[in-house]
Amino acid sequence: MARKLASLTIENGESISRPNFHFDTATDLNTGRDMVRMIGAALGLGALWWLMSGLFTPLLLCLGVISVVIAVWVFERMDAADEGRLEFSFSLFRLAKYSLWLLVEIAKANWQVTKIILSSKMPIRQKLFNVKISQQSDIGQVVFANSITLTPGTITVETESDHFLVHAVAYNETDIDALAEMDRRVTEIESIPQQGLS
Repeated sequence: MARKLASLTIENGESISRPNFHFDTATDLNTGRDMVRMIGAALGLGALWWLMSGLFTPLLLCLGVISVVIAVWVFERMDAADEGRLEFSFSLFRLAKYSLWLLVEIAKANWQVTKIILSSKMPIRQKLFNVKISQQSDIGQVVFANSITLTPGTITVETESDHFLVHAVAYNETDIDALAEMDRRVTEIESIPQQGLS
């Protein structure tokens, strides 16, 4: 909110100044967004701490609140020092759809790795190979790289601007096609804002 002085002329010709308040819409909007982001971060951290602690005594709940407050304070201080922000926008529906698909793929890959471990022959065929990426944003590449690592049997070892170096425990020729499908699905989510869809 900015403050200006406006001149007010009265009947005897004298002028006085009075404060004239007006709102800077852009600044106020950004402040509101920052407040919502801070509250959302606090609630998210609090929920995560509550779920992972498993203990709900008054002392631990107080320590949890203190931890969340300190974490959010540090977060805001870091944000103030570094004004650069990572902007991204995903379609929530397609992101949820991708998450469900990824969970199924993780379950299938988990079963394959379990069979390899339990097999007396241990048919391990380790290999490092490159996977092309089509994401344009950093966050899109992060989602793809983490999706590969979350899938049992594969891990993203190195990232480059146009490809990832991936390690597979039991490499199969179909792995390239499977990862290409994963890449396509992540890019589909990422490209929603560019197409003006939601």
